[in-house]
Amino acid sequence: MLFAAGGIAFADGSGDPASVKKTDQGEYFDKQGNPTYKIQPDGTVDWYTYSGYRRYHSTCHVCHGPDGMGSSYAPALKNSLNTMSYGEFLSIVASGRKNVSTSQDNVMPAFGNNPNVTCYLDDIFVYLRARSDDALARVRPAKHEDKTPAYVKAEDSCMAAKH
Repeated sequence: MLFAAGGIAFADGSGDPASVKKTDQGEYFDKQGNPTYKIQPDGTVDWYTYSGYRRYHSTCHVCHGPDGMGSSYAPALKNSLNTMSYGEFLSIVASGRKNVSTSQDNVMPAFGNNPNVTCYLDDIFVYLRARSDDALARVRPAKHEDKTPAYVKAEDSCMAAKH
């Protein structure tokens, strides 16, 4: 979750996704301090990846297509996260973005006031990072780590603060 990350790292999503640190909320971070995924050899994903899958498909897929593959309305986030920094991702989702040219008029609305998105920004980023690295297939993860009590507490706090 955004508030649990403790700050914004500047490395891009294409960096080494290997997790080097896990928090009590069950969130993994890479050596640059970016949220990342952890997939066990048996296919079990971390809670953030699983939650990100669910959150992405409840809001983002409408424009960006199933599994981050893009659509005629919006780009494939699976590809975008190969070069987009964590900070840039947070900024675009929170504030929106407008790409207007003679051939296109694409507008990403701001989701900064939507708790169903803002309380799960890290989850969504982690899921898309796993997709962009081809570490996760185009399916709902069959097995996942449990949601930690610390995650539940942070989630409840975020949702209460946003309402």
